[in-house]
Amino acid sequence: MVGSSVFEKLHEGCVIPAHPLALTASNKLDERCQRALTRYYLAAGAGGLAVGVHTTQFAIHDPKVGLYRPVLELAASTAGDAVARGEIEPPILIAGLVGDTPQAVREAKLASDLGYHLGLLSLAALRGKSGNELIEHARQVAQIIPVMGFYLQSTISGMVLPKEFWSRLVEIHNVRAIKIAPFNRYQTLDVLDAVAQSGRADRIALYTGNDDNILIDLLTPFVFHAPRGEVSLRIVGGLLGQWACWTKRAVEHLAVVREIRRTGGPVPTDLLTLAAQMTLANQAIFDAANAFVGCIPGISYILKRQGLLRHVGVLDCAERFSPGQIERIDEIVRRYPHLTDDEFVAANLDAWLAP
Repeated sequence: MVGSSVFEKLHEGCVIPAHPLALTASNKLDERCQRALTRYYLAAGAGGLAVGVHTTQFAIHDPKVGLYRPVLELAASTAGDAVARGEIEPPILIAGLVGDTPQAVREAKLASDLGYHLGLLSLAALRGKSGNELIEHARQVAQIIPVMGFYLQSTISGMVLPKEFWSRLVEIHNVRAIKIAPFNRYQTLDVLDAVAQSGRADRIALYTGNDDNILIDLLTPFVFHAPRGEVSLRIVGGLLGQWACWTKRAVEHLAVVREIRRTGGPVPTDLLTLAAQMTLANQAIFDAANAFVGCIPGISYILKRQGLLRHVGVLDCAERFSPGQIERIDEIVRRYPHLTDDEFVAANLDAWLAP
């Protein structure tokens, strides 16, 4: 049973990094660095962790790889240790769920048993299925664990999910949140409009996964006209691969956004400038020019630069640096050092890497 405090935090909005995978040079789990990453996110002020998601590498879900359970266990135990020491409040734990319905249900049961609060439900494996089949899939998983719906960008998922799908998804009682990550404004608005029209807007926590448009998503008050009257929505936080690096800055940025919301103050132009600079950084890190092929190594490269990873490793050889990507990332760091949290990491790295 998920405590109400978890959903209160979810609805208030927080930073939820999409947790990367630390690998050794021989592509084994690097437990020391994996723990260090979790400690980093929690020390930076993240309110939750998303594990077993795209940034963690979807290949860990393959039983032949055998890393799904160990990676989920390691994140949960590391977070639990920090809570037990009184360092943090309990974080929201979100497990990525993939595959056909039997696999997704098995993963949901495992995540629930390990203490995870929600399942982020990827539908990519059901590409080509009917809307009815997608909804039934979600319904079965939601019987096991509260669900965060997931609009994964079509470049990766191969799917465009119409507004009708989202209208039906939010009718499922145990769908408690949505990560909106199509990297597309029209599709983002489809999700928001479906929630606004549903009558369940107060039950659905909205999180941006649009790594190319983070601050604008967070700053915008969305207003829709529905049969019940005007409905105002806010995207309250983010579950983002981009927030898997420079996380301390992400926490600071969200705090600024929340203060603007609280006071009803105007959005300063320098925050809009910052939003564009963050998109420039994401363009390089996620390798947008090459259909995001270098997204996973790009994130890991930043973490390796900071000493949090010892190796940039991938389980799927198709996920690789594109020509010139490392140089583009280095250039972004040189031009926009205020986007990084290098000093924060350097000051705490030894403690996070400790056994």
